[in-house]
Amino acid sequence: MDKKKALMLLLTVLALASVIQTIKATSITVASLDKAAYLAGQTGYISATVYNDKSEKIRVTELSATINYYYNDGTVYIQKFFTSTAVLDEIAAGESDTYQIPISLPTNIEAGYTNPRVEAYTEVWRPQDDRWVSSDHPTYSSLKLYIETPYKQMYETSQQELQDQTTTNENLTNTMNLLSVTTVIFAAAAGFLLYLVFARKPKPTAQP
Repeated sequence: MDKKKALMLLLTVLALASVIQTIKATSITVASLDKAAYLAGQTGYISATVYNDKSEKIRVTELSATINYYYNDGTVYIQKFFTSTAVLDEIAAGESDTYQIPISLPTNIEAGYTNPRVEAYTEVWRPQDDRWVSSDHPTYSSLKLYIETPYKQMYETSQQELQDQTTTNENLTNTMNLLSVTTVIFAAAAGFLLYLVFARKPKPTAQP
């Protein structure tokens, strides 16, 4: 019975230690995309916020986003993107910092949803011996990236071209109408001037 109690006590202590360790951990609190939807071949970026819940300062040594693609032929392709910003800036205890990870979609990607996986590698400052040591490896996998069908892209392009053509035709029509009105005004003015000239011209005196 004593052994069982001792075992239960040990398991409880380990569980509490695990909870405390989970709470006091660096985390990616939020990640978001710069667009609601993407088209094949488009570029963009993922914003990721890293929060330091430790008692000492940390730094992010690597931040990346892994995206699983399906090509039009059904082939699976995995691509990993890294932040282009230096990520060795220190994050104080209880503070957070936001980074951007640029992404670029293939031109022959299949339409639909995919779930990018954002992950970071961090180091924590150890004041006992004044050095950085490897720390948490937080991840974030709640993102949903939507790739629109290329047919929608072609439809939107044709609609934009049609709208541009309509705008051009309207501008041309307005220009022609303005030219017509201007021509009528000038013709009326010229006729009025001719009338004034002939109306004021003295009539010849009759000869006896």
